[in-house]
Amino acid sequence: MNLTLRLTVAAGASLLALGAHAQAFPAGKPINIVVPFSAGGPTDKVARDLAEALRKPLGGVAVVIDNAAGAGSTIGTAKAFRAQPDGYTLLVTHIGMATTPALYRSLPYKVEDFEYLGLINEVPMVVVGKPALAANTWKELTDWIGQNKGKINMANAGLGSASHLCGLMLQNALKTEMTTVPYKGTAPAMTDLMGGQVDFMCDQTTNTTSQVEGKKIKAYAVTTPKRLSIPAVYKDLPTLEEAGMKGFNVSIWHGLYAPKGTPPAVLKTLNDALKVALKDPEFVKKQEGLGAIVVNDARSNPADHKKFVLAEVAKWGPVIKAAGQYAD
Repeated sequence: MNLTLRLTVAAGASLLALGAHAQAFPAGKPINIVVPFSAGGPTDKVARDLAEALRKPLGGVAVVIDNAAGAGSTIGTAKAFRAQPDGYTLLVTHIGMATTPALYRSLPYKVEDFEYLGLINEVPMVVVGKPALAANTWKELTDWIGQNKGKINMANAGLGSASHLCGLMLQNALKTEMTTVPYKGTAPAMTDLMGGQVDFMCDQTTNTTSQVEGKKIKAYAVTTPKRLSIPAVYKDLPTLEEAGMKGFNVSIWHGLYAPKGTPPAVLKTLNDALKVALKDPEFVKKQEGLGAIVVNDARSNPADHKKFVLAEVAKWGPVIKAAGQYAD
């Protein structure tokens, strides 16, 4: 066999091997989804629901959650970044993908260091207050804020948390500085809000719904451009845009990612499976129960997902830098 023929045969064999590898994925091996937060939290719940919904479109393969919490999601995100780019290690994370580049001045990865598989959901946020607060509507709340400048305490779940970011945006929109009280998580912040030790906070519906339904805290407005119909307890609340804050739009979203360099055929298999999972009635029902809205638009596509995240980086960077509050 001459050299040209041997090279041609070898090249053909390599292509066949690559094709077989791509077709074999996931080849019966379990897929690990890294969640850069503790078990039991909102992002962990989203990831576990998604893992269950992904199993069927991925041929019944096991999809396992790997909680790698710490340092504001950066430990787990770095773990996924360093993983073998073969499709067997994925990442589910939230808005932190877009905010950590501003919150941390030194990171081992960049937002460009991942393959974008698609947005999963968006979780609206709600402005809530202590039960004894002398305001029952958004208008009454803003009047109260104006009358009590320098005396107001606004809680958040810690530097870089969803409630912290929403609070920064809210202060900018109201052109009012408040005393922020950071906690080590949502639970202690919510406990003190219900007890009246702090005045109000902005947090995601996954953390506020049961307390609002139980009348343990007051709800004033939602942070998304459209009013919420689910859960029903929020259906009469105005949006902040309706209240005069033009362009105010804050939601906590979750996306699915793979390490940079994952083969295109594997990425397509994963994205196809994600799109099936996002239409799974049981998954949608579970997300609605959390107060989350499953994404059913172009952002479930990799390119639009990445475009959206980069726009979020551009939105949050100046807000965080203006506040001068960094996590490192």
